Amino acid sequence: MDKKKLLGKRIKEIRKSRGLTQEKLAELIDIETCSLSAIEIGRHYPSMPTIAKIAEKLGVEIKSLFEFGHLKTKNEKIELIKNSLDNLSDEKIDFIYKFIEF
Repeated sequence: MDKKKLLGKRIKEIRKSRGLTQEKLAELIDIETCSLSAIEIGRHYPSMPTIAKIAEKLGVEIKSLFEFGHLKTKNEKIELIKNSLDNLSDEKIDFIYKFIEF
């Protein structure tokens, strides 16, 4: 997935977890709501000063805005799982099989 889209999804995820609307966060960081919307859908990449304001108003470090490994698509996750399974011993494969069989 595109880095702009991942950043936007992460910002939206944190904003919602803080109970903020797009309108309120846009007001806090002094940008138009439509600009924040464009950032959240990955249409626009925010400038560094805007990223810093977003992080500050969301109460997070800037680096946490770029922690979006958990936002992988279903197909990306499946591919990672398949690759991981290829490297496991038979014993570990049996354990995982028993776990997901339930």
